[in-house]
Amino acid sequence: QVQLVESGGGLVQPGGSLRLSCAASGSISAINAMRWYRQAPRKQRELVASISSGGSTNYADSVKGRFTISRDNAKNTVYLQMNILKPEDTATYYCNAEIYRASWVNYWGQGTQVTVSS
Repeated sequence: QVQLVESGGGLVQPGGSLRLSCAASGSISAINAMRWYRQAPRKQRELVASISSGGSTNYADSVKGRFTISRDNAKNTVYLQMNILKPEDTATYYCNAEIYRASWVNYWGQGTQVTVSS
């Protein structure tokens, strides 16, 4: 069984920073891409950032220059450093990873809430 567990969400003032973490555990042979999505109330889930197994990254235009995705392959963990946070960043953030066991499967974390408000 594989689990993705996120941490690091919370309440922060506009302009502040948060760092999200997502650790994969269980019987894992390999991890390919790892991603962060977010979903705000009454909106569709959107891709925020992704990182390949080799470290190549991509970002949504709305977070470029403010968010940084990184990963520690030894720890099966992906991070999202979020700076200069804005109220519109308020959402539940979900971790996603392509994990190989007997085949490649997409796994999701349970989500962590980020609220940006004064």
